[in-house]
Amino acid sequence: MIQTRKTVIFRELIETDSFGTPCEPVSRVAVGAVFRNPLAGRFEHDLSPLFEIGAELGRRLAEQAIGLLNGPPVSYGKAAIVGVSGDMEHGGAVVHPRLGAPMRAAAGGGEAVIPSNVKIGPVGASIDLPLGHKDNPWSFDHFDTMTLCVPDGPAPDEIVMFLAYADHGRPIPRCGSGPVKS
Repeated sequence: MIQTRKTVIFRELIETDSFGTPCEPVSRVAVGAVFRNPLAGRFEHDLSPLFEIGAELGRRLAEQAIGLLNGPPVSYGKAAIVGVSGDMEHGGAVVHPRLGAPMRAAAGGGEAVIPSNVKIGPVGASIDLPLGHKDNPWSFDHFDTMTLCVPDGPAPDEIVMFLAYADHGRPIPRCGSGPVKS
């Protein structure tokens, strides 16, 4: 069982667009966990310990995030910031091989690839977590971003992993659903 140093929760309720025009409320929730990177400071070919961490944290955090939405989840995304003693592959190992299944299960399914972002950063670094429709990868109205950070993480030997859900697309979307397939 992974021991997290802390869990952080970000919840947004958007009630107008950026011009102040009222919209159908959009709730977006991101949950992050700060934990020690077991591979920090060394090169390893076997990244499976991080695969397991992604799966375990995914189960724990996804249910928590969805429980804070106002409506059923329609969009999702994931991200990781790796402390400076780690490697980009450490972040990829946390968010890619095993995190998707528990995220989809908590959301009641999901046909589309879960958008993601990974970077190396110092304590307090921010990351842009991309959101996309869980079933329709061509729904441009659901392309969105949450900018997230943990002020005291990640330490050089830590990783911050985030997952997020939204119950609607952007406020007053006007871009459409992408190309029409014939």
